[in-house]
Amino acid sequence: MALVNFRREAARAPRNGQMAALLEGASIEVMPRTAAKVESFRDLLRPGTRVYIAHIEGTPFDEMLATARRLHDEGFEPMPHFPARIIRDAAQLRDWVARYTGEAGVTQALILGGGVKQPVGDFHCAMQLIETSAFDGFKRLHVAGHPEGNRDIDPAGGEAEVMAALRLKQDFANRSDAVMAIATQFAFEAGPIRDWAARLTANGITMPIHLGIAGPAKLQTLVKFAIACGVGPSLKVLQKRARDVTKLLLPFEPTELLADLAANRPTNIQSVHFFPLGGITTSANWIAQQRDPE
Repeated sequence: MALVNFRREAARAPRNGQMAALLEGASIEVMPRTAAKVESFRDLLRPGTRVYIAHIEGTPFDEMLATARRLHDEGFEPMPHFPARIIRDAAQLRDWVARYTGEAGVTQALILGGGVKQPVGDFHCAMQLIETSAFDGFKRLHVAGHPEGNRDIDPAGGEAEVMAALRLKQDFANRSDAVMAIATQFAFEAGPIRDWAARLTANGITMPIHLGIAGPAKLQTLVKFAIACGVGPSLKVLQKRARDVTKLLLPFEPTELLADLAANRPTNIQSVHFFPLGGITTSANWIAQQRDPE
């Protein structure tokens, strides 16, 4: 009963269509093993939704390809990850691209370094993949962004190297025919997100932001993923909630964060991308509630 009441209260949060407008064009992420448990994506997502396919180290490429093919056949836009550090060489990269495009109708890609510490082959960063020209002809290319920094790239903290990498990608975007955007790691507080969006503009980075958001999930689940993914200052939002015993058993939903951003939205935040940490069905239902509240 408490869960139902909590969801109904969240569904009344949008005012003047701001939340619905922010969520227009929202994307979501799946892994092959979780996608295999979904009977029909048509029952969960709007037709044409962009669905990122996370390529975790050790996932067989054939499973990635089968997931992309299925999503395409069901009427969605598959966007597989291309993590540089798990791709052996240019030949393997071109083989993956050829099979995705030829067998699964893929025309979009998220190009990133990947979370592996040691590269398995010739590549260690997204720009190296981009510069191979393997993605020539793709309609859309996304690259990774980190509103709260990335210790893998800037081990001492700060964001000098991250910003330098984004400027290189912006230079490529300026001369590319592909539509490019920045897909970000998730965060839990609007202030750091707004500040980061402003710093992008100050650094001449004009690629639109597709803001990463953690979908509804148990608090313990979100804390675990936040620590693993290097989420920084905004982690205190979860820690504060954990101290409130009245909220400890309720799922954490991103309603307050997105309502805050929707009410004072940075102009370079174009869309929202959901990490369904509490399950894709839970996230898909929540998005539908916010777009069309009762």
